[in-house]
Amino acid sequence: MLIIGVIGTAANALILYAMVASKQHMKHLLIFNQNALDLFSCFFLVITNAVKLFNIPLSGSLGYWLCTLIISDAFIWMGNVGAVINLTIITIARYLMVVHSVWSKKKLREWMKYSAMAFTWIGSAAYVITLALSTTALINGMCLPFMIFKPKSAKFFYYIFYILTFAMVAF
Repeated sequence: MLIIGVIGTAANALILYAMVASKQHMKHLLIFNQNALDLFSCFFLVITNAVKLFNIPLSGSLGYWLCTLIISDAFIWMGNVGAVINLTIITIARYLMVVHSVWSKKKLREWMKYSAMAFTWIGSAAYVITLALSTTALINGMCLPFMIFKPKSAKFFYYIFYILTFAMVAF
């Protein structure tokens, strides 16, 4: 996983650099944002797996935060969830440009793309961090990421929410 993270980080950084150098990043904002989200995920894939390799004893508040944010893969999932949201937005934008080209030329504005980009970051951060903070526990030095649902019915409602929001996007 560490090697995949390093290669992914380098590849996405190279793509972002090429887009900025060729001044294409302003022309393809959502594609640039997709690569930025992928870079974020790959970077934290390296960080997370490096921390896991060192097998740091978890205790106290530092242990809790390492467990909740790093060992639980919360930052990796933040980038992945943001990428799914961004891909959905790209798909909708492309659909509108092809199928409803006249309408999209009249109605779609740059601020809408910027708002969509901000939503991918803020929405994914709010979703994953809220989930990580509420369901991750550090018990006797053992990290239990995304496992503690209080009350037990919350797990059922989480799965329903997950299916409705992410699985249905594919259809």
